[in-house]
Amino acid sequence: MNIVVLDGYALNPGDISWQGLKALGKVTIYDRTSYTDEEEIIERIGTAQAVFTNKTQITETILAACPTVQYIGVLATGYNVVDCEAAAKRNIPVTNVPSYGTDAVAQFTFALLLEIVSQVGRHNQSVHEGDWQKSKDFTYWKSPLMELSGKTIGLIGYGAIAHAVAEIAHAFQMNVIYYNHRPKQPQAAWLRQVSLDELYQEAEIISLHIPQMPETEKMINQAAIEKMKEQVILLNTSRGGLIDESAVAQALDSGKLAALGADVVSKEPIEADNPLLHAKNCYLTPHIAWAPVETRERLMQIAVANFCSFLEGTIENKVNG
Repeated sequence: MNIVVLDGYALNPGDISWQGLKALGKVTIYDRTSYTDEEEIIERIGTAQAVFTNKTQITETILAACPTVQYIGVLATGYNVVDCEAAAKRNIPVTNVPSYGTDAVAQFTFALLLEIVSQVGRHNQSVHEGDWQKSKDFTYWKSPLMELSGKTIGLIGYGAIAHAVAEIAHAFQMNVIYYNHRPKQPQAAWLRQVSLDELYQEAEIISLHIPQMPETEKMINQAAIEKMKEQVILLNTSRGGLIDESAVAQALDSGKLAALGADVVSKEPIEADNPLLHAKNCYLTPHIAWAPVETRERLMQIAVANFCSFLEGTIENKVNG
């Protein structure tokens, strides 16, 4: 089997192994391929029977030009980079890797929140710059700190990651509410399902855990922000397009929002003119919630297992019918 990996560097910059995939055929690995340059993508796929992609697009045009392709494996959970309908018409299964990063993303959601409320990074820098040595007191703080116990966190979306975040929040003795577009019965007495408007009105911390679709794009806009309490902390470890970045930046600068912690933005890598870069109390990380080595190893194992199931005639995690 001739296998090509179009953009392998993000998953494996060298600290995990491709050996599981290499055991299944002749593998050509490209660190990076232009996400949208169809000529380059077609050239690199060549006569491969199996194609693995993370963010490189696989379009109808590409599939038409590469008739040997029999399998497409997405090295991620989201699979919108592949024209799944065009693949289905050609009887090409498309698989993804669901649920590999649940614990890592939940952990990172709280990493962002704890940085905002406890300001560890700022105070670490201050100590290393000599401020503690010069202090007249045994303690000082350079900005207000917040205790999470008793605060209300509102989760928009209630899938596996949100459930994990809820469990962590409960351990911090927070009140946990959630909104899901398809109602789900609360799984614990301490958990409460509410409408979206109720969540906006009650939550002091709002965390996004929904996919980006036409109906959710820029759902956190000026109208939504106006419904929120004053000084809400907003967290986004889902998709950057869920928020109207200009509206959120304005709300941060005006003080309506206390802070934003985001691991994702609307266009990645972030562009120089993104308004969040210059907004007050905006904490940004470069899409790394999924990146612990253990998490990426799990992703690799599931991706290889998906391909093995295809070779054996039983397809796991197929997303196109």
